[in-house]
Amino acid sequence: MRDATPHRMPVLRGRVEAGASLAPFTWFRVGGPAEWLARPADVQDLLTLLAALDAATPLTVLGAASNLIIRDGGLPGVTLRLPARGFGAVTVEADGVIAGATALDATVAEHAAAAGLAGLEFLSGIPGSIGGAIAMNAGAYGREIVDVLDWAEIATPAGLVRLDAAGLRLAYRHAELPPRGVVTRARLRAAPGDGAAIAMRMAEIRASREATQPVRARTGGSTFRNPPGHKAWALIDAAGCRGLRLGGAQVSEKHTNFLLNIGGATAADLESLGEQVHARVLEHSGIDLHWEIKRIGVPA
Repeated sequence: MRDATPHRMPVLRGRVEAGASLAPFTWFRVGGPAEWLARPADVQDLLTLLAALDAATPLTVLGAASNLIIRDGGLPGVTLRLPARGFGAVTVEADGVIAGATALDATVAEHAAAAGLAGLEFLSGIPGSIGGAIAMNAGAYGREIVDVLDWAEIATPAGLVRLDAAGLRLAYRHAELPPRGVVTRARLRAAPGDGAAIAMRMAEIRASREATQPVRARTGGSTFRNPPGHKAWALIDAAGCRGLRLGGAQVSEKHTNFLLNIGGATAADLESLGEQVHARVLEHSGIDLHWEIKRIGVPA
């Protein structure tokens, strides 16, 4: 990992730490350290950091890290993790919700439901935070962020900007943020609805997740994107990968598009197992699966 020099890190009111362990932040609980881990106190502190960073310094933004493998050698440069205290507020309005980047998707769904607002129930089925949901146009149960986004506020080295879905070029599991842009909050549209119906839909989503996904395991959500006209899990199952193991990593027997850390897995175990699955599906069906889980950092 490239050495950083202290004078390249601006003074923040938040926390800056060298060599910080990142594994505890990820749902897989694997990965090497950050060269520098920065946790700005609030939006102004974040803007100070972005403006002061050398353009050549690598910058990685960690959200809830629910769909992420950090490789065992860790992350060079600056890793940014927004704290809940400065970036987690949720404000309910008559026809929508304004949510900070670190607010969990499920928490935003619960706020909307409590206010009798419909249209955001699908968020209760998405692991992770609003910032990450914007950055990848997350979706579940027939809806995605592009369907409900009014605007996202994004911190950049030049200041704050607001972009709508068109400005972010939202597509399937994809958004185009400005260079070195960091989502700070977003407004999501909703509409007054029947409280009982909203509660019932959220209960259905929770029950579906519990029944079909390994929600209590050390996992990272869907490993591969669904190819057009296909379900990734079905292709993986047909290729004989259910329960496949490598070191401490395993393909879930409950939902084959989930990888698990069943104890002592390394990032290399998980990534290599995913590549084995990819190769088997390609050989069996001729379909080239594309990773949905992000894999970042350097190998050990």
